[in-house]
Amino acid sequence: SKAEWKRPWWVRSADKPTVEIDWDQMERFDSRKIMQRSFAKYVGEDEAARLSTIGAERTQQWILENRPGYSLRDRAIDLAGRRGRANIGFLGVWPPRRYPPPGWGGQMVSPEEIGIPRWEASPEENARMVRAAAKDFGATQVGFVELDEHNRKFIFDFDPDGPKIEFEDVDQAYETDKKRVIPNKARWVIVFTVQMSEELMKRTSGRAPTPLVSSTTGLAYSRGRNIIERLQTFLHVLGYQGLMGPWENGLGIAPALGVMAGLGELSRLQKLITPEHGPLQRVFKMVTDLPLAPGKPIDAGIMRFCRTCKKCAEACPSGALSMETEPSWEVVGPWSNPGHRAYFQDGTKCSGYWLRSSSSCATCLGICPFSHNNRYFIHRAVAATIAATPLLNGFLTRMDGFFDLDKPRDPESWWSQNLPPYGTDANKGTQLE
Repeated sequence: SKAEWKRPWWVRSADKPTVEIDWDQMERFDSRKIMQRSFAKYVGEDEAARLSTIGAERTQQWILENRPGYSLRDRAIDLAGRRGRANIGFLGVWPPRRYPPPGWGGQMVSPEEIGIPRWEASPEENARMVRAAAKDFGATQVGFVELDEHNRKFIFDFDPDGPKIEFEDVDQAYETDKKRVIPNKARWVIVFTVQMSEELMKRTSGRAPTPLVSSTTGLAYSRGRNIIERLQTFLHVLGYQGLMGPWENGLGIAPALGVMAGLGELSRLQKLITPEHGPLQRVFKMVTDLPLAPGKPIDAGIMRFCRTCKKCAEACPSGALSMETEPSWEVVGPWSNPGHRAYFQDGTKCSGYWLRSSSSCATCLGICPFSHNNRYFIHRAVAATIAATPLLNGFLTRMDGFFDLDKPRDPESWWSQNLPPYGTDANKGTQLE
């Protein structure tokens, strides 16, 4: 039946487990007897203290020796991996809950607190390290921006929850009821994406959004919160600051920072489109004082393709997206930031449609030809053609419709699919370096 779990052919069902059970002897277990919770009772308080002291000495000594596998960054990723309560803030939340490993007092502490030098490496090494950590925490793609006199303009003047964001010549970030202060030395931004499910994004009723569509958006934001907290922990243990505003859309303009980091291009959607996953991702950012080698903007032909495609604007149920062929310098309303030539959208129409519909809308994301997850339309040959020349863009748009790749998918059929975790194949086309 459709409810069956499809396993490899050599896995057989059995009437009983392969471990023998005597149900007459079996009892409900008292979890207070578990070893990790009662070790000192079993071996004695003195022995437990002795072993903890050994662990503390080894932890500190091996960090100082920079022993492979036991360095400060190895400890940092271990401790960050133990987080995950999505309890984030501008400065991070300290001290966090207590837990092993022994030798750190059960706390996630900074190097300064235990007399260990903070992590030091080149910006290039740091960038590789942060990318590896962020992807381990669940990020799809990771890039970096340096906050020079231009890129600082992508940091909000006021955060969504009210406080003004200011840069000051201080050592540590701080916040009051009225402002959040970023140290001038915090000159780098970590920008990362979290991929959404194409299968869920296309589960519309005609062109009307369904809660299935909304669910993959919400899940991406939830995963983003988790990654943010782990990154804040990771940076803190290394001896650096990780600063974040309100988790959903705080601190700065995410698509702009994604463009400057080289993750993708801006589009007719007014959202970031990456060559690998199209618009099917949410973008998050964090300011840090850890020196990072910045990326550069890319040209994959995406913005040029948007000039002739217009499929998102034609399908938009609220008519919020621009149908103009050429982008404009003229903003549509105060919700748009001037200074860049773009396809500005009518936010009142978009948000108004959200309010009167039964589910948040993402029709534009699902219909975009770049949303096919590298499997059909935007395969490598076509992507290379788009990047090299605009001559075939109109033809390729029509081919997208010819193969019905832009058609909505039946919401009910999704429940019978056997999909990978989060409904995505995040390993396709992501950074492996």
